[in-house]
Amino acid sequence: MKNQLTKSIAIGLVALSVWNCKTSDPELMPYESGVFILNSGNFSSNNGTVSFLSRNSNTVATNIFQTANPSLALSGGVQGYTEVNGKGLILVDNSTTGQDKVEIVEAGTFVSRATLKTPDIENPRQVIQAGPNKAYISCWDVSGDFSNGTFYKDPGYIAVVDLNTGTVSKKIPAVKGVERMVLVGTEVFVGSTGYSGDKTLMIIDANTDAVKEKIDFGTTPEPIALDGDSRLWILAGKDMVRINPQSRLVEKRLTFSAVPGSVTLGADKRTFYYILSGKTYRFTVDANTSAGSVFVNRSFSALGVDPQTKRVYGSVIPSYAQAGYVLRYEDGGSLVDSVKAEIAPSGFYFR
Repeated sequence: MKNQLTKSIAIGLVALSVWNCKTSDPELMPYESGVFILNSGNFSSNNGTVSFLSRNSNTVATNIFQTANPSLALSGGVQGYTEVNGKGLILVDNSTTGQDKVEIVEAGTFVSRATLKTPDIENPRQVIQAGPNKAYISCWDVSGDFSNGTFYKDPGYIAVVDLNTGTVSKKIPAVKGVERMVLVGTEVFVGSTGYSGDKTLMIIDANTDAVKEKIDFGTTPEPIALDGDSRLWILAGKDMVRINPQSRLVEKRLTFSAVPGSVTLGADKRTFYYILSGKTYRFTVDANTSAGSVFVNRSFSALGVDPQTKRVYGSVIPSYAQAGYVLRYEDGGSLVDSVKAEIAPSGFYFR
């Protein structure tokens, strides 16, 4: 009896020790501080990937979804990514109709938790947080083949994703070519791509997931970002337009010599960076002309600004059959380094 009691106490102490180790020493998340690089890959090859680059490293961790999920594959071009309450949503656009999807992963580890497929998801374009456990995904729906002179066969929609259940709870009817979205308070301003899209700026009530208002914008509106003065900037063809999101009135219009490429807001929320005519420019929200100033004398496929370090990231795509590069610059314009990524780096998500 004494031996049994001694043995029981010993086993209890070992179990307590193991429990204490498990609770006091949680496993560190591998992707804590850095940037996810969204590589679209070659569209016809469906070989898009997500890479991770730490802020204090110049070595990229490649194809991290496959690393975390050896039995799964993205199988498509990576179109977008965002995080909502510890969950990451990867938009995957496959060249085959009916094969598009959204992978929901643990944000820190990229372990898969759920997959959204067609008919819920068809041609996903952008994803934003729309509530504590809710995401909006703009979808083109089924696209055409140009046989009737247009690419958009059907009007698009916004897929409302409930991250508590990992399902699409609703589809909000939108416009053809629906794409860019910006959340302002409890309203989501929705536009479309500049490529044959609709000329309507749509406003959705994020509380009710219902269309609240539609505004004829005159040209295709692409909402970009909310600046430090709580004003919404919209790319409309050759123009950058600033509107008051409460009154819906246009407060400023800057006109460029051509339609700019990638446009992104800086860490200070008062400086915009954009691509035009082989160079990267920037202008402040107080500017009264579109000229701005040259940031660097080269062009990029995509731009991003790290909100922590203020460094500017630019992606380079030599071809869709080889790895691309990401160049990092200090906010003064000096080059930090050039990092090899994967095929067609086309976007960034900083965490």
